[in-house]
Amino acid sequence: MAINLAKGQKIDLKKDNGSALNDFCVGANWGAIEKKGFFGTKKEAVDLDLSVGLFDANKNLVKVVYFGDLRASGIQHSGDDRAGDTGGDDGLDNEVISITLSSIDNNVDQVVFVLNSFQGHDFATIPYASIRLYEGTPSRVNSTFATYNIASDSKFSGYVSMILGKLYRRNNEWKFSAIGEPTTDRRLEDTLRTVNQRFL
Repeated sequence: MAINLAKGQKIDLKKDNGSALNDFCVGANWGAIEKKGFFGTKKEAVDLDLSVGLFDANKNLVKVVYFGDLRASGIQHSGDDRAGDTGGDDGLDNEVISITLSSIDNNVDQVVFVLNSFQGHDFATIPYASIRLYEGTPSRVNSTFATYNIASDSKFSGYVSMILGKLYRRNNEWKFSAIGEPTTDRRLEDTLRTVNQRFL
């Protein structure tokens, strides 16, 4: 049974049988904007970017995994999706970060997930947007562990950048915290600076 995450909620990364979750995906899914014109409606592509900042115990940024640099130890980005679901929700995520917790470098203490609208689309105009943690691959969902519906929350209206959540080490175990905070930033580097200042 998937957990419906709420802002500030912290969860242990354990399966239903109590064993630790080591290999999983964090995916972002979103729809294209419907525009009405003289000749009917058409879909306008939406380019959201799912990225992760890796920070050490001293809050130093160690590495950024994003559409321009897809890999770090234990972390793989699926690649840039510049359109969203123009044909309706297909049940798969548009951008996916695959995680292998045991392979993340020992000097990495926190892994923070952020979402930026590359072309400046207001989150309020996007018909649906959500993130989820699941077991599977970018093209196959085996079982969903946790979900967080973004678009249904009015607090994201007027923003083009948000901090989704973070993985963090605690007593030699990884845990996940849902942050769910919009920021006034417009570029990824600025969003990561906000992460450093307010959420580590």
